[in-house]
Amino acid sequence: MLARTLTAATISLLVCAAVLVTSSCSRPRESEFHEQILALGTLIDINFYGISAEKAHAATGEVRAVLEDINNTWHAWQPSLVTRINAHIRAGQASEVPAPRLELIRKSITMTKLSNGLFDPGIGALSELWGFHSDTLPSGPPPDRKKIMALVAKKPSILRLHIEGSKVWSDNPATQLDFGAIAKGYAIDQSIARLRALGVKNAIVNAGGDLRAIGRHGDRPWRIGIRDPRGAGVLASVNAEGDQSIFTSGDYERFYDYHNKRYHHIIDPRTGYPARGTRSVTVVTEKSAATADAAATALFVAGPRDWQNIARALNLDRIMLVDSDNTVHLTKKMASIVHFELEPPPKITISDQL
Repeated sequence: MLARTLTAATISLLVCAAVLVTSSCSRPRESEFHEQILALGTLIDINFYGISAEKAHAATGEVRAVLEDINNTWHAWQPSLVTRINAHIRAGQASEVPAPRLELIRKSITMTKLSNGLFDPGIGALSELWGFHSDTLPSGPPPDRKKIMALVAKKPSILRLHIEGSKVWSDNPATQLDFGAIAKGYAIDQSIARLRALGVKNAIVNAGGDLRAIGRHGDRPWRIGIRDPRGAGVLASVNAEGDQSIFTSGDYERFYDYHNKRYHHIIDPRTGYPARGTRSVTVVTEKSAATADAAATALFVAGPRDWQNIARALNLDRIMLVDSDNTVHLTKKMASIVHFELEPPPKITISDQL
């Protein structure tokens, strides 16, 4: 699932608040350029520093091509490599997958193992059952509990996928792939690789608030805003320089309300229901954007009680989790770099384990 429904308010927030790389969307300085494209079902903001306008524009075109290729390859419900593999799995058949495309599948298997299955792209059938395999969000009651439990009992998982040479198959027809919780990060990684190949040293590729930043913003770090999961603005900000990925998973991204209860797209593979107890999780890391993307999902599912164990398993130490009571949980290293933009700041608890 790479698509997202955008409202005008969301677009405004993502442009002016999610990444505070210029002076609140004011006129950029000399040799600083901002380009924007629509891809992966969301707005992609690309910020450059220290290159010409012509080079920035040309580089944006290259990134657009990368993103379109990834979207067309990994889309969960529009015709793609993923839908073809899923059809073959249901039919008990193997799929031919080109070697370069296996990279994301192998990365996903690794992240599933490290996260103890809390991130698992093999539960696409559950996302479909909940109605999230659509460009429009569901609006009625949640799925029948018996159907959810029956599907969970079949234990769908990407770990039931087998790779031999270029052939991919599964011995579990309930396993259906959906790379929506890692493909955006992978797409950003590929975009940054393309920018570097073009000689770009200072840039941000930001897909709807999830991003990877390289270099610096002139004589200072890039300043990155983190969305308030229940407000209309920015909860906090951090500085980024060198090469850092900053990803947030939140229950505000794709959701619907029914009888005053929020049902969102981040499904707990263990229960088959949207994960509870968490509003958002932000990960800051020098690891790849794909790692940060998958990790944010796993930590969201882990929730306030178990997120520290998953963080250790993933070897991550800069994390912010906002729970359902709006308490902010921070690792010590995250506490040392985050600046809260709200007044008064939220209730904060700092981990004594990380």
